[in-house]
Amino acid sequence: MTSPTSASRSTRTATVVGAGQTGVTAALGLLDAGFDVTLYSDRDQRSLCDDVPATGTALEFGEAQQAEVALGLDTYTSRAPRHSGLSVRIAGPENAELIAFDGNFDGYVGVAVDTRLKADERLTAFLERGGKFVVEPVTPESLDDIAGRSDLTLVATGRGGLSDLFAIDTDRTVYDAPQRTLLTVTVKGLGFDEGVFAHRSPAGGGHSLFSIFAEQGEAWWGPYLHKDAGPSWAFLGWARPGSDWETRFAAADSAESALAIVKDLYRDYIDWDLPEVETAEVIAEDPHSWLKGAVRPVVRAGFGRTASGHVVGSLGDTSVAYDPIAGQGAQSGLIQAQRYVAAAANHDGSFDEAWLTEQYESFLAARSDAAAKVTRLFLSDPEFADIGGQFFATAAVDPKFASALVGLLHRPQSFLDVDSAEDAGAYVARVTGEDPAELLSRFAPAGRFERSSFAPAYAH
Repeated sequence: MTSPTSASRSTRTATVVGAGQTGVTAALGLLDAGFDVTLYSDRDQRSLCDDVPATGTALEFGEAQQAEVALGLDTYTSRAPRHSGLSVRIAGPENAELIAFDGNFDGYVGVAVDTRLKADERLTAFLERGGKFVVEPVTPESLDDIAGRSDLTLVATGRGGLSDLFAIDTDRTVYDAPQRTLLTVTVKGLGFDEGVFAHRSPAGGGHSLFSIFAEQGEAWWGPYLHKDAGPSWAFLGWARPGSDWETRFAAADSAESALAIVKDLYRDYIDWDLPEVETAEVIAEDPHSWLKGAVRPVVRAGFGRTASGHVVGSLGDTSVAYDPIAGQGAQSGLIQAQRYVAAAANHDGSFDEAWLTEQYESFLAARSDAAAKVTRLFLSDPEFADIGGQFFATAAVDPKFASALVGLLHRPQSFLDVDSAEDAGAYVARVTGEDPAELLSRFAPAGRFERSSFAPAYAH
């Protein structure tokens, strides 16, 4: 938490627009740093918690948790089921079962927490500590007046046309459309012990599962902390354009139908995990425990100007929208919020274009550029085809490299300098201490993945 003796202990004012996880985290951090903070939302607190779906699974690793610790916030590692690794299966053309590996998280754990729970608890703390919460839609016109009355204004929502205030960074925005169609549903009825998904990993339910299909998309299944049901599981699927999965995902219109689609998907494509998936039940008390849609990965400018010329800063998804396949969105938003709070707390001047530009460029260099590149790797971007092929095949041979590969989700910076197959080989050598060609020569296709024998699925 920022020290109350920091430079920001004054009557300086800050405004945050958007009360999602990133926005309320920044608002609470600025309040604790001594600012007079107003937080805007188009929904009241109860509606934010109960009337909308969670924005994805928000899986976070060590660096994002460190950002929360720096702000004096709960990381939920004592309350949420922990992810201690990632089990990966890759199927090629015609669903041929090719690659299997299990990577352990080294020195950190992952936790996937309902963003509504985090935002609600932090909003409660914000109000208890004297923050101002205004429930009204913010438009570009009303933002002009709001920004004119605030020393620092941060926009953490793209609603109401607010994202249009921030120019798209065409150098960093490499896609002109979403790369996947998404479907997510949170469920109960399955435990987390070593007997769950034991065919995937010795850790069983302690590892999340990632299955990649070259012609269909990707499926993730992992431990989750739901706002009502508590410890639970979440499914998140990505469908390639024009695929059978895309057609299936489009039919979802409720939590019940979403779960039925997921179970059918596992019966037809991912039968090695089917017995556990068959035990899943919807969370009846939360009709919003599912979500479908698509995200275009976009990088925008760190500042914009209102009609009267007031400078406002972008934050979270308003700054950078990631495809959620590598779990970088929630992590980057929290890291950006913490960096901005720390910088603001120790800044004596105005929060002008130069200050916002400096903070944003620092954030891009420290996290976002690398996070976006790792996301492209896990999206099987054709530009990284040779690199991905070498990395995933090597992970199937060498457990140390498997852990390093999944570790890019926690700390993506080491991938920034990998731009070619030669760079990939050098990276493999650094991680493993072995010759990368020799490691690749030991790779053989899986042939057939081990199937689950989870008996309780059939008893249930």
